[in-house]
Amino acid sequence: MEYKQTGWKLDPDGRHITFTDGCGIGRVRLIGSRDLATRPIPAITRIRLIRRVDGYYAQFCIQAQRRVEHVPTGKQVGIDVGLKAFSTDSEGNTVENPCHYRKAEKRLKRLQRRLSHKQKKSKNRKKARQAVAYAHLKVQRQREDFARKQANALVTSHDLIAFEELQIRNMVRNRHLAKSIHDAGWGQFLLWVKYYAAMHTIPVIVVSPHYTSQECSTCGTLVKKTLSVRTHVCTACGVVLDRDHNAALNILQKALSTVGHTGCAASALVESLLSSRG
Repeated sequence: MEYKQTGWKLDPDGRHITFTDGCGIGRVRLIGSRDLATRPIPAITRIRLIRRVDGYYAQFCIQAQRRVEHVPTGKQVGIDVGLKAFSTDSEGNTVENPCHYRKAEKRLKRLQRRLSHKQKKSKNRKKARQAVAYAHLKVQRQREDFARKQANALVTSHDLIAFEELQIRNMVRNRHLAKSIHDAGWGQFLLWVKYYAAMHTIPVIVVSPHYTSQECSTCGTLVKKTLSVRTHVCTACGVVLDRDHNAALNILQKALSTVGHTGCAASALVESLLSSRG
């Protein structure tokens, strides 16, 4: 449920909110660390009420200009996301894929079996359903926390970031890889990269993914390889690199040689993030 400028009233202390649209919610207490009493009412553009398994949340969308003073590092990086390693950059650094869902899958299956054995419309079935929902919510929050931390670390340590324009919707049509692709959460990670980059006012360049894994990053020779081949061995110059490292180098070279297109503005990204979380 979403409210704009009407239908709600915030108490002067910022700890209670009253919904006046006749929906029956009434006055409720707010629990959180945000000091809303210091915010002028016109700055709050809208309020969203979201139901989770662990309770109800009120999201206050506040109009604000947030900028972070970026400390220049002189580093430019291209990143290639994958399944074997979550990400590999043009410097050869890799981040291990956390596989949050895969690690929790055994417990999720056990909880789902318990749910299926409970009698319908019983209190025990309701408790079992909540346990399943809690487990899925934990995985979701783990994935988001990981994406945010990795994106923030990447942005604060570089002055330019380049990555491929992935069509994740098309990639998950592969039934053998769909679960792993969803579990990796590339889209969420790249969205947070754009968000933090907008705050730090550093460029994010998106390049075409064509032949980034096939071309040699040293001499440009096309070396065709299947997905199972994880090492790039150039038949022309003899360079040997990890497949993802070679792709990250090509991504950075493409970004520096073409104009590309930068990410969205910070305000639009905030809206997208809040919508996806809702």
